[in-house]
Amino acid sequence: MATETATEVEEQPGAAEEWQPRIVGILCYWCSYAGADLAGSSRLNYPPNIRVVRVPCSGRADPLFVLRAFARGADGVIVLGCHPGDCHYAEGNYYARRRMSLLKRLVEYVGIPKERFKALWVSASEGKEFAQVINEMVEEIRPLGPFRPELAERFEAMPECEDVGGECCPEHEPER
Repeated sequence: MATETATEVEEQPGAAEEWQPRIVGILCYWCSYAGADLAGSSRLNYPPNIRVVRVPCSGRADPLFVLRAFARGADGVIVLGCHPGDCHYAEGNYYARRRMSLLKRLVEYVGIPKERFKALWVSASEGKEFAQVINEMVEEIRPLGPFRPELAERFEAMPECEDVGGECCPEHEPER
């Protein structure tokens, strides 16, 4: 049975040392990605657990990206964008804030702990903040253990990009 709890995983010898959470970071190009770059160039330590998906604006972070990351086995997802009022596209982060607020409730409703999904603001000059956010997220997820695949099955009913008329991403526009 694949319903091990985090406690059972920790009780296995060496399991807690081996397991590292896999986090998908959806980062705004202009602020958060630059903040991650600053953290790296400043040689600030943060865990290598994050896999970055760079988007032009946090407003471009489709909620399906987050759900799909969980469905494909991410242990945590974080969306980072410019601080409200600092968006290079004027209003993108306001759209992101509304979408991610609703998505956060949906994610919790389906049983995913709130520690596994975050939407925050990190500017280009906040490399230290970026490193701190990633460190905190890894430390919050580690005691929870791996994301249980049976929760991912709840997302199998999600429509594919083609089913919503190609509005979610230009690569999946319907053939005409």
